[in-house]
Amino acid sequence: MATYLDDTQRRNLARLATTLTWRTEWPTWVLIATIYASWFGVATHVRALGVPVAALLLAFLGAWYMSLQHELMHGHPTRSRFFNGLLGFAPLAVWFPYGIYRDLHLQHHVDPHLTHPSFDPESYFVTHQTWQRTGALMRALLTVRNTFIGRLLLGPAFSIAATVVEAFRRMAGGDLRDVPAWLVHFIALAALTYWLDVSCGLPAWVFIGGVGYASLSIGSVRSFHEHRTSGTGEHRSVINEAAFFWRLLYLNNNYHAVHHDLPHVPWFALRSVYLARRADYHERNGGFVVQGYREWLGRHAIQPVAHVVHPFADGVPAHRSRANPSGVGPLRAVSNDKSARLAG
Repeated sequence: MATYLDDTQRRNLARLATTLTWRTEWPTWVLIATIYASWFGVATHVRALGVPVAALLLAFLGAWYMSLQHELMHGHPTRSRFFNGLLGFAPLAVWFPYGIYRDLHLQHHVDPHLTHPSFDPESYFVTHQTWQRTGALMRALLTVRNTFIGRLLLGPAFSIAATVVEAFRRMAGGDLRDVPAWLVHFIALAALTYWLDVSCGLPAWVFIGGVGYASLSIGSVRSFHEHRTSGTGEHRSVINEAAFFWRLLYLNNNYHAVHHDLPHVPWFALRSVYLARRADYHERNGGFVVQGYREWLGRHAIQPVAHVVHPFADGVPAHRSRANPSGVGPLRAVSNDKSARLAG
């Protein structure tokens, strides 16, 4: 997808890039401090809050953390991939190693392949060939997953299963490049889980199965139909004019067409960039605009938002790829979204 820049927008972005806010990215530093302080603040007060309340708060903070991870992998607040990785490797959202999420999400940003189930690791579609091979139960689960409620309940399970299957497939094939990332993640997760259980009073099963799964589920709200199939690449990404709470939780990634158009723009500037060209972006993305996540819930709570089969995918030969090795378990998080992404 060609970037939507004319001379006026180039000048505006160049001017913004020279401001103190953009040069220092102080909003992102404040965000990092706020998320970590809030997460550990809740964790150290589990007994005072009670396990149910603390788990719910940690789930939302985990989803917010995945939004931060998404920002880190796009080169904010520093241009150092290594340093940003240090800021985002902690397993506060449980399930996915940051480095693996980063690599898959950047693959998702190869926009000519956006939504294609064989190449886009965050696609919720399958090829016609895969659909024909799939049994009745899996077809039903894939269809339910394309409803709003189904995405909340089943989306994380699909992402976790597909990620684990792919990790074992790669290791079985002799590709050990991801092993260090998984080892570091599991060591950090084990240490964090032990501390939460012994020192804070949050049982391990609540953190792993409850907080972790719920964080992915909350992240999947943002990613629900944020991409549609279209023969025109610019029409594939949504603009969701969500309320302030959701914009903050997802760091303005609800303006998804703008993010795909200008992935280098930091989260705190996305809304102003969008509002400056609102009508132009509505025209550019073919009117793929919704008025908040409540609209998706009202229209697609139990009604699939789209058919699972990608209408154009069979024009490109399907193959077993890192993006979608099984064909029936497309990765999703985080982005939050695969973690993030895989949830967003």
